[in-house]
Amino acid sequence: MLITGFQKSTLLDYPGKIACILFTYGCNLRCEYCHNPELVISPYRKSSVVNEDEIFSFLKERQGLLEAVVITGGEPTLHLDLIPFIKKIKEMGYLVKLDTNGTNSKIVKEILDLDIVDYWAMDVKYETEIYKQELEESIEYEEIEESIRLIQKRGKDYEFRTTYVKGIHTLKSVKGIGKLIKGSKKYYIQNFRPGKTINPKLNNRNSFTQNELESMKKEMQKYVRNVEIRN
Repeated sequence: MLITGFQKSTLLDYPGKIACILFTYGCNLRCEYCHNPELVISPYRKSSVVNEDEIFSFLKERQGLLEAVVITGGEPTLHLDLIPFIKKIKEMGYLVKLDTNGTNSKIVKEILDLDIVDYWAMDVKYETEIYKQELEESIEYEEIEESIRLIQKRGKDYEFRTTYVKGIHTLKSVKGIGKLIKGSKKYYIQNFRPGKTINPKLNNRNSFTQNELESMKKEMQKYVRNVEIRN
């Protein structure tokens, strides 16, 4: 696993659990509003790579104190050794949360078959029409739909989420995404926050107002009962 970020404690990223976060390098999407450009478009520095022995030594020391490990990125499913890596974490007694963009449904299915992820968080980026425009030729849109279906049907616990960016997303986006994830357990509306992004021109004008977010929530509740806003 090529891990270039390691946060040793978080109370926010795994619902109700004390967790650490591992950031994998590399992503097959280039969302202009991504807040982790150093994991996506910048060449990684060898000095930033976190040795797996260091991670497992830390997890061994924290057994009984730390409850969960969050694996995010970048896109973790790009890494061929993701599954044995998760298995090793599970053998230590930890819960595992996996963040994914859903572009690799084969790996999603394999992980579900092995029952080694306790909580899934899938980013649903756009409505169908925009997905098909934005995805590179090497990525099949059907992978997105299949990952959604698999997680809905077989995920122990999960959430879908979208970061809404004014100028990219509209109320029409909410309706389109709602159709994609209809009947899901949980959905989070995440407002764009200005800062370090792939597209440096994005700023606070690309954030939605609270009233606009509430309108989005109301629309999404036609498709998903449990909808929350993350600012």
